[in-house]
Amino acid sequence: MCGVAQLVLEVSEIEKLAERWKDGAAEEILRVALERVPRIALACSFGAEDMVLLDMLMKLNPEAHVFYLDTDVLFPETYELIERAKQRYGIPNLRQVRPALTLEQQAAQYGDALWSRDPNLCCNLRKVQPLTGVLAELDGWITGIRRDQAPTRAGAQVFEVDHKFGIVKVNPLAFWTWDEVWAYIRRHDVPYNVLHDQGYPSIGCLHCTRPVAAGEDLRAGRWAGFDKTECGLHR
Repeated sequence: MCGVAQLVLEVSEIEKLAERWKDGAAEEILRVALERVPRIALACSFGAEDMVLLDMLMKLNPEAHVFYLDTDVLFPETYELIERAKQRYGIPNLRQVRPALTLEQQAAQYGDALWSRDPNLCCNLRKVQPLTGVLAELDGWITGIRRDQAPTRAGAQVFEVDHKFGIVKVNPLAFWTWDEVWAYIRRHDVPYNVLHDQGYPSIGCLHCTRPVAAGEDLRAGRWAGFDKTECGLHR
């Protein structure tokens, strides 16, 4: 676990921001984050929540920094959305972050289809390690996590200390509902992944994501069959 000694803001200041803006508009939370945290970037998965944030962020500052983790096994529909998002917003400071190992190198070292045997290790190699490298260069990151996505996210604040990475974490949609996310997408004609219309509320890698049945948890389609609900990016 990283310490917090090098935080760009004092812990008490982050706590005050969390309290001050917990009922604030997501756009205002983003604006404050851009003003108060010098080196900050949106971690964009191109899921519904992150498309909302991307739309807001590009309206606030088209030069804002955005990155995405390309695991090499995203859905074709996700790669297609990335291209549509580029056409819509430009995103001049969009960074593609890839794992140190190619799929072939990973298979040679750990065996074929690692995700089917040890998804935690696969996520660590293809997501957590690349993210760790990116966040080491930043003072803060913006995410689309919401409290009602999963019990592991129920305590998320709009501003918080990311103890895992030792930087400021900003979650402008922490208190939003799923319905509010989609109301924004429709109201602003935000591009989104067509898989959302096919029963995929949460979209990760091709081999580890399935559609969700009626009544299931929104993240039930992630790593089905494993005692796993998070990839390790969020503590």
